[in-house]
Formats: sequence, C-alpha cells, structure tokens
Amino acid sequence: MADTTRPEPRYGNRPTMKDVAARAGVGLKTVSRVVNGEPGVTPETEGRVREAIDALGFRRNDSARVLRKGRTATVGLVLEDLADPFYGQLSRAVEEVARAHGTLLINGSSAADPGREQELALTLCARRVDGLIVIPAGDDHRYLEPEMRAGVATVFADRPAGLLDADAVLSDGFGGAREGVAHLIARGHRRIGFVGDRPRIHTAAERLRGYRAAMEDAGLPVDERWVASGPTDPERVAAALTGMLSGPEPVTALFAGNNRVTVTAVRVLAGRSGEHPVALVGFDDVELGDVLGVTVIAQDPVALGRTAAELLFRRLDGAAGAPRRVVIGTRLLARGSGEVPPPPSG
Repeated sequence: MADTTRPEPRYGNRPTMKDVAARAGVGLKTVSRVVNGEPGVTPETEGRVREAIDALGFRRNDSARVLRKGRTATVGLVLEDLADPFYGQLSRAVEEVARAHGTLLINGSSAADPGREQELALTLCARRVDGLIVIPAGDDHRYLEPEMRAGVATVFADRPAGLLDADAVLSDGFGGAREGVAHLIARGHRRIGFVGDRPRIHTAAERLRGYRAAMEDAGLPVDERWVASGPTDPERVAAALTGMLSGPEPVTALFAGNNRVTVTAVRVLAGRSGEHPVALVGFDDVELGDVLGVTVIAQDPVALGRTAAELLFRRLDGAAGAPRRVVIGTRLLARGSGEVPPPPSG
C-alpha cells in the first residue's frame, strides 16, 4: 500500500512579532520597543523578548519600516556584464558607497542588449528602488523619464544617456585614446591600425575620435583599411587584425579599442612567429596585462563607480541643479608592447 503521508514542508512561515510576544508573554508594543532599541522595557522583560527572538529566528521586517519613511533603502545598478573584470570593480565600488549609506545594491547585466537593459531598469523601478545607476546598452533612454519624474534618482556611468538629460560619470575615452596613439607615433610608427567596438556605442566612438585626432595631430593620413569597428567577438576581431597585418604595407602598430579586443590581439600577435613584432596599446587594462607586458590606457572603474554612487546619493539627499557630467581621467601604463619600434622599413 502506497504511503500517502504528506512530508513535512521544508519551509515554514516567517515568525512574526505576534509570535514573539506570545512566547515571551508580553504585548506587541513591548516587542516593538525591544526590536527598535527604544527605552521603556525592564532588563528582565527585554531578556525574555530576546530569548524568544533567538528561539523563533525572528527578523525585523525592514522593508515595511523603510516604506513608512518613503524610501526602500535599495538602489539598482544595470551594467553590461558582471563577469567582465571592469564592471566587477565598478559594481563593487558602487556597493561600498551604498553600504556606507545603509542601502542595499541590486544589480543585473544587460548583456549589451538595449531591450534587456530597459526591461531590467524598469523591473528595478517596479520594485521601488530609490535610485538607479545605468551603464547604457541602448541609445534612447526616454523610457526612464516617467520614473525620474516620479522621484527615482538616476545616474548614467561609463556612457551618457541617449535622448535624455541626466547625470553622467564618464572616462576620458577621447583623451585616453589620443594619448595611446600619440605614444605609438612617438616610437616611430606611421601605419597604425585601430580595432574597436560598434561605432554607435559612445565609448567606442570617442576612442575612434581620439585615434583620428592623434593621427591628424602628427600630420599622418589614415588609410580606412586600418580602421575596423564592429562586434568584439574574437572571430571578427582576429579577421580584422589579420587583414591589417597582411599585404605589401601592413600596419606596424595597433590600438585596441577595449579590453576584449586587446585580448584577441595578444593571441593573434603571439602566433606571428619569425616576424618583426607589432606594437600594441590597448584601451582599458586586461587581466595579467602586467605579467604579459601589455601597454594600456587604464581606466579607473573604481573611481567611476564610486563617483556615480556618490552623485546618486547626493541627489537622493536633495541636491538640485542641472544634470552634471563628470569626466574621470585615464593613465598610460607602459609595459613593453607599446614601446616596440617599427621595422627598419616601417
């Protein structure tokens, strides 16, 4: 005969203040005073209440408490890819500022998909976050206008908002790329290739603009065959690099527009045995870049995240005024790959 006995449920109901009061033999108001650290309870009674709290595993309902104050003590962060070390550092910096303000950070990845970014941002707003920090995947953020009018403080990081006036904290992509390419020119290179992300992305466009500015500053023409913008998957990047490094007048140096391009470039260049080395400067640092000797224009993701979070909390504290744009500087880390001279004929 089959056993029809129902198993005990694995999860029960959360204990309430009423349960604590019943176990301790006191009123609800007494439990409330103990839980909230208010005076008016004798040590003996407080001891009974705390014993009941420990025995039942009671936890205060902070969400109800903060909602009564009109705030949820949560902020949201929408980024591109939490697995990317750059965004991991940025997220950690935001989290530290939020923690210092007694606030919980909820984050999620858009996977560079504008639709997913919008869905995630609006889901966070529906959960009544007090504020949002968004690393944009799309170029139209007017969908956030109603949320901002409703009081959701919003700051954009790494890239500015599209078609929306909002606070933004950015890296100096133009200046950093200009410095990196100028560094290669100063080492004697004249044929310098650029491989970057899709040009509709603000950061990619700024870095390409910096590349062109450095070449123009030096009076050097840019052969459009040296420029390849598009998705940063390894296959596309490797094909672009192979094309630039082939032919009668190949490039002698490369500027990589982001860390994913840099990693692929390192792999491609490592397979060119027996040929004169090609100089490489990458925008944004890469894991083991110091060990591999990769020269980079380093951003400061910690400063980006911290500055964006501090600006967000200033807005939450009532700071008024027009939307601000804060630009964080970059720095050149010369490690060897960007200091390779061109071949004698280059």
